[in-house]
Amino acid sequence: MSGLLAPLGAAGLAALITLGMLAWLLRTGAATRLLDRPNHRSLHSRATPRIGGIGILGGLALVVLPSWSTLAEPLRLSLVCYAVLSVVSLLDDARGLGAATRLLIHLGAALIVVVSFGLSPLAIALAVIGLAWSANLFNFMDGADGLAGGMAVVGFGTMALALTGTPEPDASIMAAATAGAALGFLCLNLPPAKIFMGDSGSVPLGFLAAALGLYGWHSSAWSLAFPLLIFLPFWFDATSTLLIRTARGARPWEAHREHLYQLAVRSGLGHRRVALGAYLLMLGCACTAWLARSWSNQAQWLVLSCAVAAIGGIAAVARRRLGKIDLS
Repeated sequence: MSGLLAPLGAAGLAALITLGMLAWLLRTGAATRLLDRPNHRSLHSRATPRIGGIGILGGLALVVLPSWSTLAEPLRLSLVCYAVLSVVSLLDDARGLGAATRLLIHLGAALIVVVSFGLSPLAIALAVIGLAWSANLFNFMDGADGLAGGMAVVGFGTMALALTGTPEPDASIMAAATAGAALGFLCLNLPPAKIFMGDSGSVPLGFLAAALGLYGWHSSAWSLAFPLLIFLPFWFDATSTLLIRTARGARPWEAHREHLYQLAVRSGLGHRRVALGAYLLMLGCACTAWLARSWSNQAQWLVLSCAVAAIGGIAAVARRRLGKIDLS
């Protein structure tokens, strides 16, 4: 129990800092300087501040920076790249950056972190693609109240627990602080949301999820199947939707409303019920990953494969049924 005190304290402090920052921005009216205004692709009907990423960065940084001198190099670089991606994405929210520019920055940040692990050239290339894709898929999935914040709380919280009691205490603190900061944001993002995360929150969170997943694998804290299973609800929806749209001839980089969670909200289920269903699925995947974490590598990959098949079947049925509903 004593080993949990440090990560729990980090999570609690980060949550308070993030919630305090965002509440202050809302109370002073500063948050209204960057609004997400509804358009034909939106699932919301009123202009909403999208500065949640600023609060999450503040909560994470203020908790983790005091341990800077003891952080492993990959963790330091991950935190620096997190901050850079948050600032760049904030500029993107405010002024708009081209898709090519964003992708190059994501790939560059991923390369900086991945090289620090000392992997083979092929592993570096695959890991760079994985980190950049994770940053973007988290962004794609940030389109409904409470969704991305909930995934961050569950995902980073599970990784923090898995790292507790291992020779990686700093990684545990970083994961716990991220989960706590996401929880502070989620207090204001639950349906009906008072504030949105924005690209400044979703992009770096997705990046850090993959970076910590890679760090845990490289330090033998878990197999790669472990983080993949934890974040399965997000990467499956984002990846399968992209493949479906690409096969249909649609441009992958164009914004749309065809993710499963978007179809579910538009079908009349609403943000609350979709969020609740997503939370149950997230917790189910996290608990499964936690129970299987001590199994053999082959067994964990088998569990992941079964989970993908199960969610794939559910997704196919859901898309077929939702396709019969008028979502115009």
